[in-house]
Formats: sequence, C-alpha cells, structure tokens
Amino acid sequence: MKSGRQPRRPFGRLLGQRLGRPFGWLWGAYGTSALGTWLAFGAFPLIAIQVLHAGPARVAALSSVGAAVGAAVAVPLGPCVEFRRKRPVLITMDLVRFAALLTIPVAFACGALTFVQLLLVSVVVAAGDITFRAASGAYLKTLLPSEDLLVAHARFESTAWTTTIIGPPLGGAAIGILGPVATVVADAVTYLLSALGIRASGAREPLPERREARRMRVRDLLDGWRYILADGTLRPLFFNTALFNGLVMATEPLLAVLMLSRLGYEPWQYGLAFAAPSVGGLLGSRLARPLAARFGQHRILRGAGTLRAIWPIGLAFIGSGTPGLLLVMGVELGLIFCCGVFNPVYATYRLQRTAPDRVARTLTAWTVTAKATTALLTALWGALAALLGPRTALALAGVLLLTTPLLLPRRAAAPVDERVPELAGP
Repeated sequence: MKSGRQPRRPFGRLLGQRLGRPFGWLWGAYGTSALGTWLAFGAFPLIAIQVLHAGPARVAALSSVGAAVGAAVAVPLGPCVEFRRKRPVLITMDLVRFAALLTIPVAFACGALTFVQLLLVSVVVAAGDITFRAASGAYLKTLLPSEDLLVAHARFESTAWTTTIIGPPLGGAAIGILGPVATVVADAVTYLLSALGIRASGAREPLPERREARRMRVRDLLDGWRYILADGTLRPLFFNTALFNGLVMATEPLLAVLMLSRLGYEPWQYGLAFAAPSVGGLLGSRLARPLAARFGQHRILRGAGTLRAIWPIGLAFIGSGTPGLLLVMGVELGLIFCCGVFNPVYATYRLQRTAPDRVARTLTAWTVTAKATTALLTALWGALAALLGPRTALALAGVLLLTTPLLLPRRAAAPVDERVPELAGP
C-alpha cells in the first residue's frame, strides 16, 4: 500500500460489504446519536432566548464558551483513554451526555432552569463529544482491518449527511409543537440508546499495554500534538483541515446575516438553501470508496481537497430573489459533495497513519484544535464583517480557502503498520 492505491473491487460488492456484528452495532449507535443531535439542532439557543430571555451576548457565549471550555476539559482525557478499553469509555460518554442533557427538562419542569446550567451542560456535552470521537476512532481500529476502514468511514459519512437532511426539519416541527425542551429530551434518549447498542455489540477488545505507572505530566497532555507535528503526512493534513473547517464554519453566521437581513430571504428559504444540498454529501460519501479503489486514496484526498476549496468564494456574489437562492444551493451542493468524498478518505488516511497506541491522544488533539480554531476564526470574521460588511468578509474567507490545498500532503504514505513510527517514545 506504499503507493496509496487500493485493490479494485466491484462497485456492488463495495456497497454491500459486511463488516461484522460489532461494527453494525457501532454504526447503529452512531446513527442514533447523530439523529438526536440534529433533532436538537439550535435547541440550546432557543431555550436561552425563549425560556431564559437571554440577549445576543449570552447566546453567543453559550455556543463559543461552552465549546471552548469543553475542549479544554477533554485535553487530559485523551491520555487517560489511550490505555483503557475503548468500549466502556464509549458507553460512559454516552451515559454522561444522557444524564447531563436530562437535567435540562427536569429543571425546566421544576421551574429551576438557569443560564448557568445550560452553560455547564454545554461544556459536559462538548467534552463528551470529543472524548467519544477519540475513543471511537481507536475502537474502530481494533474492530476492523486496515483495508475495511474506508468502507466504515464512508458509511459513517453517509449516515451523517442522512441525519443532516431529516433531523432539522423533524426537530423544527417538534419545537413548533412541543417547544425546544422536547428535542433535548429526544437527544438525551438517543445517547442512552447509543450506549445500549454499543454494550450489545459484545465485541472482545484487548486491553492496551500500559506504561509504567506514574503521575500524568504536562508533556503527556501534549502527546497528541507532538505525534501529529512529528509526522510528515499528518502535519499538513492537520493544518489543512483545521483551517478549511474553521473558515467554512466562520462564514455561516455571516451568510445568515447577509441572506436574512440584507437580502430579505425568508427563514424557510435559508433552511432550504442548506438542507437540500446535503444530498450531495450523501452521494459523495457513497462514491468515496469506489473512487479511492480506482485512483488511490492519496489522489482522491488531493483532488477532493482541492475541489472543495473552490466553491465558497461563490457565496460572496449572492444576490436577492430566486437566482440568488439557486446560487447558494449550487455552491453548497458542490462544496458538500466534495466534502462527502473527502471526509471518509481523510478519516481513513489519518487512522491508518496513526500508531494503535496513539489514536485516542491524536484524535483528541485533532478535535480540540479544530474546535478552538473554529471559535477563533468565527470571532475574527465576525469582527471583519462588522468593519467591512458580511459580503467582503465572505470574499476574504473564500480567497483564503483557495490556498488550503497547498497544505494537503504532497506524497502518498504507507499505513503506520508498514513503517516505523517517527515518534516512538512515551
């Protein structure tokens, strides 16, 4: 696999490939919790506004501070998770998120819900999300051989886009009928179902080799970043994804201001502009594995990574009316399709390149950096929009995104199992 190419397989066989009962339970758990997340999309800000009568500053703090503090809390959890069996960690993180979310409807029913509680719950959920992602990546690597990882990630990506399409409309209807607290209950229940599904998988997981017992040191918290920066393939991919995702996420509130305030679009039109193109992500994720099998993972990584960067600049040219709406939908369709192809290949490439005893720490460092970068760029682009206007800020983000393909890995690399890790120390 040093060339980065994969053996060809019939297209139909790729789509129907069986990955075993334990993976099936993990996949089902992922889909269940992802649906709950999208059902409750926007529920916290709505509760803050409608129930607690919070102003814009507090609502913004709920999103940014909760995610930032949650990421900081998750940093020491990476080294702790690394040398434990991952399946119990996954179940624990699901149950923690279930319990945290359930406190909101209980407090609401008792008339005791406060903004501080919302903030604390958002911190717990953010830390649980990061830890779950890190542990699930390490768990997946123990469940499947290297050649099946792309099939698995393609299925996760396909599920993610499917829940993105159906979750917000159902959640919006539920909020309209029952209020935003109802979707928080639904989200909590899906975490409980996810925990039960992972427990039912019954997969036997070997106990990771433990290092000599000692207290955790500060340098242990930085192991994930040290490993990434020491690897010539992971390092550029790390900077590419952090910058690309951060800039794309930073433009979302600016686009909302431009479309809903400046150009006069209705909320349902704004929602349609992003919900309908999500079909492109579903299609892209289905094509990711066949394309990688034909052209090689590295070529698809660079190709899709380059193509996804050319679309966002188009958002700076949005006008009013139907032509403007169609332009947004076309740009989002192209962007999401390319991301649908790129994401499972990138996730597989990263996992194959990471040593088995470094996965949890590496994925924790990756996710924490992504969240911190997104928060920083969102704040920065908000300030730019205030100074220069949202359209100019969108254009600047689009221009910077055009440079992100320069950070993609230039050469194909072998999976870690076929080489000596660059960073072998504890």
